Amino acid sequence: MRHPKHVLFAGEKPFPILPAVDHYAGSEKLMRKALQLQQELGPLFDITCDCEDGAHAGAEREHAAMVAGIINSTDNRFNRVGARIHDVTHSHWRSDLEILVGGAGNRLPFITLPKPCGVGDVQTQLEALREIERASGVERRIPVHVLIETHGALREVWEIAALPGVESLDFGLMDFVSGHHGAIPGSAMKSPGQFEHPLVARAKCEISAAALASGVVPAHNVTTELKDIETIRSDARRARREFGYLRMWSIHPNQILPIVEAMRPDFSEVEAATEILVAAQDKDWGPIQHAGKLHDRASYRYYWELLERAHVTGMDLPDAARQRFFA
Repeated sequence: MRHPKHVLFAGEKPFPILPAVDHYAGSEKLMRKALQLQQELGPLFDITCDCEDGAHAGAEREHAAMVAGIINSTDNRFNRVGARIHDVTHSHWRSDLEILVGGAGNRLPFITLPKPCGVGDVQTQLEALREIERASGVERRIPVHVLIETHGALREVWEIAALPGVESLDFGLMDFVSGHHGAIPGSAMKSPGQFEHPLVARAKCEISAAALASGVVPAHNVTTELKDIETIRSDARRARREFGYLRMWSIHPNQILPIVEAMRPDFSEVEAATEILVAAQDKDWGPIQHAGKLHDRASYRYYWELLERAHVTGMDLPDAARQRFFA
């Protein structure tokens, strides 16, 4: 029987299925703590080692080398540890790439590019990344995640999303609000203001729409709440249901599981997806009827991506789904 991955998207760019959480760590201690938690929970979340805000001035090269060592370590069991480099105006951004790609390019799942002022900045760093990959003998093309946190990047977000190699667009709420010179109040950096202020809501919608239209994952900004689990879960739920974000940043271990839980599909829909896809596979992916409704490849694509999201968030899948599609 033919697998949906090989049938439903023939000739199309596959949509990236990424863990629902991108967990940021700036120091070696926090990176190793995050790796330990990832070993315990499994690859439910990515780790991003921060070479931008995490590096002390004057110690950028040493910090990047330390990050490359962590990515190459035996503690990195799932190869889901990426890195954020310096922005294009910083003198060390290229050496970040040289150290990370040269030292750990075959194990890097992604590189995050911060603070571009437009599509040209992203292209500059992307071209350098490809050049350094070739020089380092890295045959794969490392995906990039782009932080949208400036006026210029938001203005050109559709062009950025369409660039080859872009896998995720991440909203940088704090820098975005700061860039408005006090026109947006500080209350918009936290809930409920971050979901209700028109300028912030507009930015979130534009980023999500541009990402999804180009087959790129939209990633939501962090929540500033570190202890109240229900607030963390509520922020993630609003990001997912109201703004279409499929992934969210975390800056504290307490945030990881509530975000994962909020990003999971509804189990009743997972059950329906399993029934529909099993029946479709039995019919070699021709049209079927299910519960009195017609389904074909258009709806199969929707239900297959839903099942993939359920799987990557660690849901207990129906036996038929596990045996047929994720064995």
